[in-house]
Amino acid sequence: MLVGLVLALTLVKAVADAQTPATENKAVETKASPEMYQTIYLTNVTQQNDLNDITTDLRNILPRTKIYAIASQDAISIHASPEDLVLAQKIVADLDRPKKLYRLTYTVTEMDNGKRTGSQRFVLIAASGVKTVLKQGNRVPVFVGTNDAKSSAQNIEVQYVGAQVQYADVGLNIEASVGGYAEGMRLHTKIEQSSVSEEKSGVGPQDPMIRQTVLDDTSTLAPGRPLVLGSLDLPGSTRHEEIEVAAELVR
Repeated sequence: MLVGLVLALTLVKAVADAQTPATENKAVETKASPEMYQTIYLTNVTQQNDLNDITTDLRNILPRTKIYAIASQDAISIHASPEDLVLAQKIVADLDRPKKLYRLTYTVTEMDNGKRTGSQRFVLIAASGVKTVLKQGNRVPVFVGTNDAKSSAQNIEVQYVGAQVQYADVGLNIEASVGGYAEGMRLHTKIEQSSVSEEKSGVGPQDPMIRQTVLDDTSTLAPGRPLVLGSLDLPGSTRHEEIEVAAELVR
């Protein structure tokens, strides 16, 4: 009887050991989830940096997920587990939001010997994080060379055959970049005021002398409250311009 009991116990242990790996493999197979594929189209992307930022955030949070950005379609392709795919959809929904729009009103007041002689107002609609440019003035031609290898300074008629000309923007140029935060907004403004001088550059009889003044400023604004950015001396004159800006949230 004792021998039979030992044999029975040995058989039971052998059967249990044989079943254990199969059971563990089955448990592992149960835990592994099939991966899924989805392309998410972004609706509020306005520049390449927007797509890059969202893609980078997804890759950092979901390192095991395969993520591809398609710039031509403003889309992101994702190959991931169902759980990671749901999280990726939530991340994209949180980041792909409409940009805030601001109305920027620049008031340029011209002064001469301390007296106000006139003012101009320029209104820009700027999206958060996007540079907006306004230009007002003239394009002045500047001779930069010639395509004729046989031309010489002594033969002016030949020198202008095949002349290469570039154009310089002269007048008022405003560049604005705005970003919002909880208590207000941050505005970066670059204003260039230029004019053609009566003097010549000395490089050539056809080359103009361009005078230029630049104001480059980063300011913190409260919506609806105007702020004086500074003043610009007008080149070649006794006049100067005072620059003021006011901002309000449009959307």
